[in-house]
Amino acid sequence: MRTEPFTGPSGTAIPVVRTWHWGRWLAGALALAVFGWLAGLIVINPNLDWSVVGRYLFDGNILSGVLVTIEISVLATIIGLVLGVLLAVMRLAHNPVLRWLSTLYIWFFRGTPVLVQLIFWYNLAFLFPELVLRVPFTMIGLKWDTNQVMTGFTSAMLGLGLNLAAYFAETVRAGIQAVDRGQTEAAYALGMTPAKRMRVIVLPQALRIIIPPTGNEFISMLKTTSLVYIVAGHDLMTNASQIYKANNLIMELLIVASLWYMLMTAVATFLQSRLEKRFGSDAVRLVRGGGLAARVLPRQSKPEVTA
Repeated sequence: MRTEPFTGPSGTAIPVVRTWHWGRWLAGALALAVFGWLAGLIVINPNLDWSVVGRYLFDGNILSGVLVTIEISVLATIIGLVLGVLLAVMRLAHNPVLRWLSTLYIWFFRGTPVLVQLIFWYNLAFLFPELVLRVPFTMIGLKWDTNQVMTGFTSAMLGLGLNLAAYFAETVRAGIQAVDRGQTEAAYALGMTPAKRMRVIVLPQALRIIIPPTGNEFISMLKTTSLVYIVAGHDLMTNASQIYKANNLIMELLIVASLWYMLMTAVATFLQSRLEKRFGSDAVRLVRGGGLAARVLPRQSKPEVTA
């Protein structure tokens, strides 16, 4: 055990003995042993061929699925974030119609399973065989076959994006309400319009609260895209399932897909941490700089003191 000298009231050195917490060490050793045992059941399992995992890890179909997964996640997150900001503003509006419409949207998309929504959009042709965009009171317009428009990729992007917007709306609303009310009152006193107050004053300060859950939602979206295989969206899980249905190497292909999901999650987590640090430091500079007044009002010089 390590001892460190400590001087008592009389000036004599008193040895300080560090206490060993045996319970913590035993609990940690037990947890490590259980984890190692479970990992060993998989790693050294004779029914699992790791050479197959290595062979398919960089297979062309798998890499194509990884790219599609990232595309769906990014596009769905953009749709969800843009629509979520709009829904949050509607939820905070003074107009009761806008508030109730936003509340109804959030209730519906949060209340129905995302898998049901994906299947609905993919089978939209049963309700609308053709999508028609026409100028009112004229015969001028465009027409598309619904089955050609609502592909697996489009259905996944639209379904996941609209579902995510309901969750982003609550996140953005919480961020907006967290901004100090004095900031908006100062902007109002300066004659800013509501739209400009929201764009210039409120949203930039709310970002430090919105960014962390937004990153978490994107990371969750990367894994939620695995549901896209039900509509054959050519994502990672879709391509992996098509391969193991052909060769019956189910566990090996699931491990391949899991490794890629973990890699994408690790990269997204790193980027999220960088964004949090960036916007966190910006928030600190804003507070130290005096908030809204320091950014909007002209800088005043200090009065000179004469002897």
